[in-house]
Amino acid sequence: MDVIVGGGVVGLSVAWRLARSGRAVTVVDPAPGRGASYAAAGMLAPVSEVSYTEEPLLRLGAASLRRWPSFAADLTADAGLDAGFDAGFSDAGSADGGFSNAARGGLDLRADGTLDVAFGADDLAALNELAAFMDKLGLRVERLTGRECRRLEPMLAPSVRGGLLAPGDAWVDPRRVTAALLKALERLDVPVVRARVSELLRDGDRVIGVRLADDTAPDADADPGAGREVGAGQVVLAAGAWSGELADVPVRPVKGQIMRLRSPQPLLGRCVRGTVHGTPVYLVPRGDGELVLGATQEELGFDTRVTAGGLYELLRDARELVPGVTELEVADVVAGLRPGTPDNLPLIGASGTPGLVLATGHHRGGVLLAPLTAALVASQVTGDPEGGRTSEEGELAGLCSPARFRDIS
Repeated sequence: MDVIVGGGVVGLSVAWRLARSGRAVTVVDPAPGRGASYAAAGMLAPVSEVSYTEEPLLRLGAASLRRWPSFAADLTADAGLDAGFDAGFSDAGSADGGFSNAARGGLDLRADGTLDVAFGADDLAALNELAAFMDKLGLRVERLTGRECRRLEPMLAPSVRGGLLAPGDAWVDPRRVTAALLKALERLDVPVVRARVSELLRDGDRVIGVRLADDTAPDADADPGAGREVGAGQVVLAAGAWSGELADVPVRPVKGQIMRLRSPQPLLGRCVRGTVHGTPVYLVPRGDGELVLGATQEELGFDTRVTAGGLYELLRDARELVPGVTELEVADVVAGLRPGTPDNLPLIGASGTPGLVLATGHHRGGVLLAPLTAALVASQVTGDPEGGRTSEEGELAGLCSPARFRDIS
């Protein structure tokens, strides 16, 4: 049996992929779907989030984005969601990359692009420089004037001077995704043990299972093993920011606060991003009328408090982009902990310790990278990491291999 430690979008995706292949799987998490995935905005935006020093992350993100249409269609079917949802997908070779917005129910997966806007001359110069960098990488973006930006999004501030549209970017509601994954696992008879893992069990240098913490109890409906220990042929560590508490991996918590606002009428038609007073801010619309504002980035350890200062900064900056946000009802505020790594690349693959596979360190990209992570981990766990992968997957696995760090155990 394989044990997946972590019930966020990454861990649940790995468990679902393995269960679909016929593997016996158990997921262990004290609150599945309530960690960083619950606080995430769900942007599937490798193009608009590209930076000058992170081309490997762009490759991983673009490859995983291409997998999202089939991932979503399969998940929708396995979870028993509205059958009309996956009927909205077009062919993978189509102009929209396989996405279609004909049906927006189910996971609320949408592909209307990301609009990155600039205000002053300095912002516009920086955006033009970024556009030149994107052109060099062969990324599809469109330069827009301020008037063209407001034509796309009439609620933008009059001070917007210009922007970049990344038409291939998409987004999804992570809360719907994790709920669908949990439903799909239930339909596949995969036990989900609502408990905290206190340590990895070892036999010599091999990981052979997990020990459940004394302050949590196994789910009454699950029978994962004997007592408070769960044995495993393979353990997949997908515990996000808490991964470093269980194994010697270079993962740290990075706090992010977000707000969800509610509007009777949609305020935006696509994801809008900008930089205000040197701080990036984004607004992501939901199909149900909500608007997600995010996110702070704070190096404060495992602090998950929602603070007045954090929320003030979010509203202050979002108001510069879209003044109307201050009139909306506050639906939810939450803080999550992103799992950061020293090079901002995830840790996916063999840990160097027999019996332990890593699927962690995704920082801001857990939702985007979930389909690719599940595929790479599945090929590792099933014992055929080379023969079971395409040449592209082999190259991608090398980019995020834990072997780039020493002394992981």
